[in-house]
Amino acid sequence: MKTKLKKGQTVKLIVGVDKGKTGEIIKLFPNDYSALVKGINIKKKHQKPTKEQKGGIVNIEKPVHLSNLEVIDGKKIGKTINKKEEEKVQERKIEEKKGVGKKPIPKKQPVKKNKINKKKKKVKK
Repeated sequence: MKTKLKKGQTVKLIVGVDKGKTGEIIKLFPNDYSALVKGINIKKKHQKPTKEQKGGIVNIEKPVHLSNLEVIDGKKIGKTINKKEEEKVQERKIEEKKGVGKKPIPKKQPVKKNKINKKKKKVKK
């Protein structure tokens, strides 16, 4: 899948336990549509001792789904979002002003086709 996020961008987490925290993208996983972000979604892993490493509980970062991330250092993205939100708010205000003192018009429901009563032909013997 194609993503707009790139390695090294600063992002903010929108949902979850670490909501509001910011970090830099370390690695992207385009097949899983997720990314590793520095300092976000830290989990504890119980590691067995090996010849090279000591055993114990280690803190590691786990991947976060890209839909839960918001770009911070993107200048264009922040401005366009604000403009769209303002337009939506203005549209709502206009719609509310038009409908003052009037009853709401009920929505037309789809017309159901009547079942045709099929007459059975009597066969004479």
